[in-house]
Amino acid sequence: MGEKTILVIEDNEINMKLVRTLLKIGGYRVLEVRDAETGIEVARRDKPDLILMDIQLPAMDGLEATRLIKREPEVQHIPVVALTSYAMQGDEKKALEAGCSGYISKPIDTRKFLEILSDFF
Repeated sequence: MGEKTILVIEDNEINMKLVRTLLKIGGYRVLEVRDAETGIEVARRDKPDLILMDIQLPAMDGLEATRLIKREPEVQHIPVVALTSYAMQGDEKKALEAGCSGYISKPIDTRKFLEILSDFF
C-alpha cells in the first residue's frame, strides 16, 4: 500500500506547523489548507485518505464543512477527524453528529498523535 495522504484544514499557522511536522515524521503526504471552502474543494479533487478538520475556521466552521463532505457521494467515505482547542463538554458529541469519525483536542499529545490517527485507516 502506498503513502497515505492527509488533508489538514487548519487556519492557525503554529498548529499547522506542528501537525505537518508530526505527519511527515509518520510518513504521510500532507495537503494543507486554511479554510473550509478550500478544504472541501481539495477533498473533492485529491480524495485524501483522511481529513483533519479544525472546528473553529473563518467563514464556514469545520462542523458545517464536515456535514457538506458527508453529503457528497464521491468524498463521504473519507474519515474526518475533528481537531479543536474548544474541548468543552458536548463538543465531541457535536463533532460525531456532524459526521466526524473522531475527535482530537488541542493541545495535541505529540507522543500519541500518530498512534491515534492510525486507528482511522
